[in-house]
Amino acid sequence: MAKAVYQVTFKLKKGADVEAFLDAAQKLNDGYISRQKGYVSWQQLNDGDTWMDICTFESMEDVMTFLDNAQNPDELALAFYAFINLNSCVSRQYTIARSYGK
Repeated sequence: MAKAVYQVTFKLKKGADVEAFLDAAQKLNDGYISRQKGYVSWQQLNDGDTWMDICTFESMEDVMTFLDNAQNPDELALAFYAFINLNSCVSRQYTIARSYGK
């Protein structure tokens, strides 16, 4: 079965403390996301204005279960979301067709 990715782009709220945001992300990853079935990795990218989160899972089924579970955010997720302009979020799910690298 092919690995799958949940990808979301977003902007932080004006004046958001980036280091505090990244700390909240680390806590969310350690306390919740990394414990989800099929979790492989979470990468956070930034171009100076827009952020992109890429969460990789073992299968699309795992991605969909993760998204279903995310409908009821816990306190770690709420602390993370507090930094994000939620109206700026755009998300997609992908199946990895092929991967290159070491």
